[in-house]
Amino acid sequence: MGMKAKIALGAVVGVVVIGAVSANAGSNGKHSGSGDSGKGSSASAEHKSGGTKDSGGGKAAPGKKTTLAGDGEYQVGSDVKPGTYRTSGNTDDTCYWERAKDAKGETDSLLANDNVSGTSYVTVKATDKIFKSSGCKDWEAVDPKAKGAPASSMAGNGGMFKVGTDIAPGTYRSTGKKDSSCYWERTKDAEHGMDSIIANNNVTGTAVVTISPTDAYFKTTGCGDWKKAS
Repeated sequence: MGMKAKIALGAVVGVVVIGAVSANAGSNGKHSGSGDSGKGSSASAEHKSGGTKDSGGGKAAPGKKTTLAGDGEYQVGSDVKPGTYRTSGNTDDTCYWERAKDAKGETDSLLANDNVSGTSYVTVKATDKIFKSSGCKDWEAVDPKAKGAPASSMAGNGGMFKVGTDIAPGTYRSTGKKDSSCYWERTKDAEHGMDSIIANNNVTGTAVVTISPTDAYFKTTGCGDWKKAS
């Protein structure tokens, strides 16, 4: 299987809506944001990997391997430690990553995968065997409990934002993109499985979504820029 031939195990970004648009979020209360402290700043996908201007989501986690090359196949436990990793600045849609339960390279080996535009967070679990990355900017281990100065706007094609760190919770509005589909997704973790999705939708034109303080991440692809309405 080619590394960039995405298998639709999780959300097919910008193509279809996975599961119910309004899923039951009652089981997602493990991650919480820090409330609305954004004051007009903008969360963007143009952060440089390892840069000092990233919010708390980009801070290296102590005791973990801080960087991982964006091209390679890694054995979990020896080449890469379990934890949450972040890549940013992927502007050409060529970044592909994959979590696998073995090194056979078969469809059944896949646990989760994604084609990334902008920023992505991925949690590599101790039970994973292989993590693959192709065409991505370097990955940096981050502390999932780190807090930052969350923004009140974000790039519509920015990828994945950590709620309470990169982006403040609240109701956001995106306008434009009338000739293409905007895909958004609220998630309860960075594992990218079907159970990770709280709610998602494909929208043409104006989109409105409320990001809850208990959401862990918000994904956006192909949308107009989002601005906080309330």
